[in-house]
Amino acid sequence: MDKNAKGIELLQQGKVEEAVQIFTEAIEENPTDPVGYINFGNVLMSVGDPEKAKRFFERAMEVDPEAGAAYYSLGTLHFNQGDYDHAKDQFERAITKGMENADVHFMLGMSLSQLDQPKLALPYFQRSVELDDQDVEAFFQLGLSLAKVEAYKEAIAAFNNVLSLDPEHADAYYNLGVANLVHESNTDQALAFFHKAIELQPDHELAQMGVATVDMIKKEESE
Repeated sequence: MDKNAKGIELLQQGKVEEAVQIFTEAIEENPTDPVGYINFGNVLMSVGDPEKAKRFFERAMEVDPEAGAAYYSLGTLHFNQGDYDHAKDQFERAITKGMENADVHFMLGMSLSQLDQPKLALPYFQRSVELDDQDVEAFFQLGLSLAKVEAYKEAIAAFNNVLSLDPEHADAYYNLGVANLVHESNTDQALAFFHKAIELQPDHELAQMGVATVDMIKKEESE
C-alpha cells in the first residue's frame, strides 16, 4: 500500500495526526505528485482549516493543472462555505479535466440548485443517477429540480425511485403529495402521501400543512 492510500485509510479510521504525517512524507518523497497535496488539503478541510486547505489544493493545481480531484476538492470547500458560484466553477473545471463520477455531477447540480437554477442543475443530477443508481439523495434532488421546472410526471418517477431505495423517506412522500395535488389534482392520493410522511416523521410541518390544504379544498368542494 502506497503512502497516500495508507493515509486515507488512517483518516477513515479517525487517526488524523497519523494521516497528516503519512501525507507529509508522501509530499516530501514525491513533490511533483498532486495526490499528496490534495489528500493533505482534504485533511485540513475535515479539521476545519479551509484557508490552509485551499493553499494545498492550489498547490496541487500548480503541480498538475489537469488534476481534476484538486478542482473537485476546492469546489467542495467553496460549497461548504456557502460560496456556490465559485463551487460551481470548480466542479465544472473538475469535469473538463476528465473527472467523471457521480459525486462531481451531483455536487455541480447541488451548486446550481443552491443558485436557484434548477433547469441547469437537471442534467447533472440525471448524470449522477446514471453513474450511481443507488444514490437516494441524487434521485431526491433530481425530483426536486424536476418539480421546480414543473416536470411533475418525471418528478413523480424520481421520487418513486427514492422510495424504492429508501421506503421510509418522509420528504419523498411529502413531495409526491405535492406533485399529485398540483399535477394530478388527486386530493385523495395527495392526502395519503402527506399522512405517510407524517407517520414517518410526526413533526413534518410541510406535510401537516399539506393535509390542512387538502382538507380546505375538500371542504370548499363540498359546499
